[in-house]
Amino acid sequence: MSSKSSPASSFGPDCGSSLNSHSDNDQIMDDYRVALSHKLIDLVGEISAIPEYRSSVKKQYTNLARRLKLLMPMFEEIRDSKDPLPEETIRALSSLLSALVLAKELLRFGSEGSKIYLVLERDQVMVRFQEVTSELEKALGSISFEKLGISVEVKEQAELVLAQFRRAKGQFDAPDVELYDDLLCLYNNSFDPDEELDLFRKCVDKLQLCNVADLTQESLALHEMVASTDGDPEERLEKMSMLLKKIKDFVQIMNPNIDLIEEEKLAPPNACGKILKNQKSLIVPDDFRCPISLELMRDPVIISTGQTYERTSIEKWLEAGHSTCPKTQQALTSSALTPNYVLRSLIAQWCETMGIEPPKRPRSAPTQADLEIQSLLQKLTSDNPDDQRSAAGEIRLLAKRNTDNRLAIAEAGAIPLLVHLLSTPDSRIQEHAVTALLNLSICEDNKGAIISSGAVPGIVEVLKKGSMEARENAAATLFSLSVVDENKVTIGSSGAIPPLVTLLEEGSQRGKKDAATALFNLCIYQGNKGKAVRAGVISTLVKLVTEPQGTMVDEALAILAILVGHPEGKAAIGAAEAVPILVDVISNGSSRNKENAAAVLVHLCSGAQQHLIEAQELGVMAPLLDLSQNGTERGKRKAAQLLERMNRIAETTEAAPGSSRHK
Repeated sequence: MSSKSSPASSFGPDCGSSLNSHSDNDQIMDDYRVALSHKLIDLVGEISAIPEYRSSVKKQYTNLARRLKLLMPMFEEIRDSKDPLPEETIRALSSLLSALVLAKELLRFGSEGSKIYLVLERDQVMVRFQEVTSELEKALGSISFEKLGISVEVKEQAELVLAQFRRAKGQFDAPDVELYDDLLCLYNNSFDPDEELDLFRKCVDKLQLCNVADLTQESLALHEMVASTDGDPEERLEKMSMLLKKIKDFVQIMNPNIDLIEEEKLAPPNACGKILKNQKSLIVPDDFRCPISLELMRDPVIISTGQTYERTSIEKWLEAGHSTCPKTQQALTSSALTPNYVLRSLIAQWCETMGIEPPKRPRSAPTQADLEIQSLLQKLTSDNPDDQRSAAGEIRLLAKRNTDNRLAIAEAGAIPLLVHLLSTPDSRIQEHAVTALLNLSICEDNKGAIISSGAVPGIVEVLKKGSMEARENAAATLFSLSVVDENKVTIGSSGAIPPLVTLLEEGSQRGKKDAATALFNLCIYQGNKGKAVRAGVISTLVKLVTEPQGTMVDEALAILAILVGHPEGKAAIGAAEAVPILVDVISNGSSRNKENAAAVLVHLCSGAQQHLIEAQELGVMAPLLDLSQNGTERGKRKAAQLLERMNRIAETTEAAPGSSRHK
C-alpha cells in the first residue's frame, strides 16, 4: 500500500507520519489507537454538551445526538483495550472521526443557528442532515466490531446504533407547514394587510422571538451566517435579515417598554417600519419621552445619575434650585449635561420609520465655538491660500476632538467647502481637507452629507495624486464612508479600487493598512470583487502574506478569503500558485489566519481536485485535523470540509482498479 493511502494520515498530527514505515511495530500502532480513541471520546463529549435544539429540528437532531452518545462506551473500551487494531480498522475509525466532526457542526447549528433560516431553508437543512447521517452510517458500517476487542454488550449497542442509522436514512419528520407558509408570506411580502398582525403574532410565538434576548440571539446567528459567506451574503440571507427587522418592529410595538438601548444592536438605519405605520395610533416609546415633560425628546442629555432628560426640561429643573435627579431622587454629583447621541440617533431612526419629521434641536444663542467655526468657514472661501491652509488645518483639529465639534462643523456647512478644496493644487491644503472629512465622517450623521456633497471623486483623486499622508487619509476616509452598504457601490464605481491596490503595494506601513481595510470593506459588495482582481490585487496580497516581517498577513488573508468566492478571484489565486503558502499558514499561522487560509483553500479546491491533491502532498492533513478540533468555529467548519473532500479522494483512489488495494 502506498504512503498516500495511509489509514492514519487522515486523523491527526500525532498519528500519520510514520505508520507505513513502522506498521509492524505494535507499540506505535497502540499509540495511534489511543490517540484516535481520545479524539473520538472528546468529540462525543462535545456533542453531549450541546444544549437544546431549535424547535423546527428538535426531534431529529435530538435523536441523532442520542445515538452518537451511545457510541461513547465503544470508544472508551477501544482506548482501554490492550489488543492491537488492524490497519483497516484504524482507517475505518478515522473515517468515523471525520463524520463525527461534520455531525458536531450540524448539531451545533441546530442549537445555535438562525431559527428563521432553519424554517425557510428546511429542504436544504434536511438534505444536509441526511448527508451527515449517511456519512455516519457509512463510516460505522465499515467497522468490523469483532476486531475491536470490545465486550459483547458494547458490540450489541454499537450494532443497534448502526441499525438505527440505516433506518433513519431517507426518513424525516414532516415540518411545521403552517409556520413555513406564514414565514414565506412575510419573507416575500405576499400577505393580506388585514392579516399582517396575526401572521407576525403566530410566527413570533412559534419561533420564540418574543423579547430582546431572543432577537439579539437570532440577529447574532444570522450575522454568523453572513460572516461564514466571507462577507458576501446571498440574497436569501439579506432577505432573512430584513424579515428579522420586521419581526423586531412588531415585537417593539407589542411591547412598547422594551429596552431600546439594548435593542439598538438589532435596529439598523432605515429599519423597516411597515408594521408601525399600519397602527391606528402613534405610540411614542417610553424611552423616547422626557420623564419630566413626557414629550418626545429633541435634545436628550444625560445627568450625573445616568438618567436622560430633554435638555430644556432638566435645565429648568436645575435653575429652580433642585439638586436631585427628578426620576430617582438621587443627589446630583454635578450639574454637567452630556448629550445622549445614541438615543438621539435612535429617536431619529424611529421618526423616519414612523414617517414623521424628526424633532429639531432647539436653537440656542451661538456659542464661542460656533462663532469660531463660522470664522474658519469664511477663511475657507478666501482667495488667499494661506487663509485656506490655516482654516482647513484648524477644522481638521476641531473635528478630531469630539462628536459635538463634528456635528457643529457639519451643521455650519463646512462639508461642501472642504470637498471643493480637494481639487486645490496646494498639497498641504488638500491634505488638511481630506483629513478633516475623515474626522467628520466618524460621526454617523455626517456620512450621508459627505456622500451627497459629491466628495467621493475628489477623495479618489487625492488617493491617486496626493502626498503620501493625504493618500493614506483618503483611503481611511473611503473605509469610513463604506461602512454604509449603499456607499460601497458609489465608491466602487468611482474608480477608487485601482489606486487603493496601488497604495496597498507601494504605500507606507500605515498606508498599506488603510488601503487594506478600505479594500476589505468595499469587496464585501460582490460588484467590487472583479474590479479588485482586475486591478491586480491578488499578486499583491500573496506577496504580503509571504513577506518576512509579516505585518500585513492578517489583512491580506482576510481579503483573499473574500475574493476567492468570485470566479475571477478564484482563478487568479490559483494562477498565483498560492497552495503552498496557504498550507504553511494553516500549519503555522495564528488562529484567525489559519481560519482564513482554510476558507481560501476550500473555495480554491472546489471543482479543482489538483489543488486538493497538492495541499495533501504538502502535508496539510495533520494541521487540518488540529484546526478541526482547536480552531475558531469557522476554522473548524472549513477544516472539516477539506478533510471530508480529502477522505473522498483517498477512498476513490483506493477503490479504483489498479490501486494498491486491488493488487
